Amino acid sequence: MRWIVDGMNVIGSRPDGWWRDRRGAMVRLVEALERWARTESVDVTVVFEKPLSPPITSETVTVTHAPVSAPDSADDEIVRLVRAAEDPGALRIATSDRALTERVRAAGASTYPAERLRNAIDPR
Repeated sequence: MRWIVDGMNVIGSRPDGWWRDRRGAMVRLVEALERWARTESVDVTVVFEKPLSPPITSETVTVTHAPVSAPDSADDEIVRLVRAAEDPGALRIATSDRALTERVRAAGASTYPAERLRNAIDPR
């Protein structure tokens, strides 16, 4: 199973003050995804809306972003990744965005609730 994570959707699923340090929340998400990916032996890509400077890097998780920062650009990038996949049925998209859920399901991927993933990778 290959996972594609709607980064800010997963971060935003827990109102823990992430908005006071957006970059820190993104780094913490990638670190939690790294631990989880190693433990579960899964391939994980996390998609953010725009690149950060300096970039967030990982040897375990693919950290990517939309080519152009705009409303719903991360969603568009996730849909592009699903459509470009050799086997979209082998993809699970972590999001709770209803419109994105409809789009990726129509393209053949399955979805997983953002809050459930957040609780699995970063228990309270």
